[in-house]
Amino acid sequence: MKNEFEKLKDSLSKTRKGFLSRIIGILGKKRKIDEEILENIEQILIEGDIGFSASMSIIENIKEKFRVNKECDSDNLFLFLKEEILKMLENSESFQEEKLGKKPWIILVVGVNGTGKTTTIGKLAYCYKNSDKDVLVAAADTYRAAAVEQLDIWRKRANVDLIGTQQGADPAAVVYDSVKAALSRNVDVLIIDTAGRMHTKVNLMEELKKVKRVIAKIIPDAPHEVLLILDANMGQNAINQAKEFLKATKVTGIVLTKLDGTAKGGVIIPIKLELGLPVKYIGIGEDISDLEIFEPKRFVEALFSF
Repeated sequence: MKNEFEKLKDSLSKTRKGFLSRIIGILGKKRKIDEEILENIEQILIEGDIGFSASMSIIENIKEKFRVNKECDSDNLFLFLKEEILKMLENSESFQEEKLGKKPWIILVVGVNGTGKTTTIGKLAYCYKNSDKDVLVAAADTYRAAAVEQLDIWRKRANVDLIGTQQGADPAAVVYDSVKAALSRNVDVLIIDTAGRMHTKVNLMEELKKVKRVIAKIIPDAPHEVLLILDANMGQNAINQAKEFLKATKVTGIVLTKLDGTAKGGVIIPIKLELGLPVKYIGIGEDISDLEIFEPKRFVEALFSF
């Protein structure tokens, strides 16, 4: 059975092949690094969804290191790449258990259809449940057919309770009932699903604002966490989605899903840099346990493990 690091490493295999293997392809053993090689590497980074600004910054910093030490060669290049990528990610916040000082700790989960939102909620509930927390899940995505049924399947896997209703019901009413239930039951964590709204639908963004107001009327400083689910397969488009959601609500953290099925895992870097938001969790597989707290050093080590 694979350990957690091996699972993370495997989940990043397509991303690794997407740009690191290409870099290896243009380098020879102990080959001296010149301007042309660095320009080619910069292009590979950009095409690997690391982003234009981040790729330029990485290469400029590497160039400076080669200017200081002219004896550096291709063997040093990967060490420099690891250092620069880690530097960009290392100040990301990760989940801290001690933050759960209030009961109920209310988490609002938002995101576009198809990003893996419902699946992530099930995995997140499982994560908290395994930390001996009493968890309640609310099915406030009342627009999409079968949304409540799908969430019900995942909450059963996580062995937590669900507050749900029929399709077409008022999402704000579901949220109101769920917050009241969380208070009366004295649960530790309430995770609220929201409609997998397309970010271009203004009325649905307004609905999200309404949901937040309903929560705040009952518990003034809630929701305590707003997690935006982004699909790594979307690459740079995921950043555009995130910017639209930021107009509607104050997002506190990102969950980047489906890293195991994409070559665009490098998008985690521009997500951190351009949005200024912590990536708190990453989805690395289909199993209910395949949601990891994002740890930058561990992520970079797995990415560069051949």
